[in-house]
Amino acid sequence: MPAPDYSQLIDAETWAFIRETESWYPPETATYPIEKQREVYTAMCRAFFRGYPEGISAEDRALGGVPCRIYLPATPPKATVLYLHGGGFVVGGLDSHDDVCAEIAAATGFRVVSADYRLAPEHRHPAAYEDALAATRATLEAFPDPLVLAGDSAGGALAAAVAQTLAGEPRLMGQVLIYPGLGGDLNRGSYVTHANAPMLTKDDLSFYASVRYEGGEEPADDPTAAPLWAPSFAGLPPTVAFAAECDPLADDARAYCALIEAEGGRAHHVLEPGLVHGYLRARHTAARAGASFARITGAISALGAGHWPYGGTP
Repeated sequence: MPAPDYSQLIDAETWAFIRETESWYPPETATYPIEKQREVYTAMCRAFFRGYPEGISAEDRALGGVPCRIYLPATPPKATVLYLHGGGFVVGGLDSHDDVCAEIAAATGFRVVSADYRLAPEHRHPAAYEDALAATRATLEAFPDPLVLAGDSAGGALAAAVAQTLAGEPRLMGQVLIYPGLGGDLNRGSYVTHANAPMLTKDDLSFYASVRYEGGEEPADDPTAAPLWAPSFAGLPPTVAFAAECDPLADDARAYCALIEAEGGRAHHVLEPGLVHGYLRARHTAARAGASFARITGAISALGAGHWPYGGTP
């Protein structure tokens, strides 16, 4: 199969975003020492920071022993979003997705709780999952509202793992996953087709796995590590999963939704044409990314209100 022609698949606005990102976070960053990776990632996030929308406030507070940042809209929220940031389980924190979370709060009118889970390699799996679960449970205890789980990339994997653990929780209204890595086969599908995609490569994914796990390999049959390995997908909340077309992880969202639907659940998969991993940061500069962000916040809004706007069997 010929390699994808990214010069045709990716539009000029998205290429400009890619080049801007690479000026701060070069493609070889995954080969740097961990502390250097974090330093570079922090600088890149700061460069893309857009501030808070009017009326959004935030406070830092621990929930379940996990440092969190809680964003409040101008009007009383009717639901809460537990957001888990991306970063390969190695980089990222409360500041890396600060404006993203603030904008989700503004767009939905919901409270957003961002959880600062522990990172590898200092804290290998299952530390990040344990923190995500603890923060979610504490959020459910702290706020009486309906809850929506959301996350991008590594955070999408953590959200899906938490949803699996809490399947059947009546106040868990749904999950919205943004270009998640859910444990797909590295030797098939998009992992091969888009092995050398801009922004994220198959080699990058192998590195992150080597850092995340003891012994450097994914544990077999552990859905807290790779949600696609779950023995059952029954009882999961309504799920909307977004994938970037030009991303080795693209097939994971589709496969996950298909497994949920096969067991009678509600799931909707969105493949975003011409977009790349990490496109959330392009939401203000690339029309495709901005439109996808609107779809993402629309999905969060709908699920938090108990609506399913995607058709199919109730």
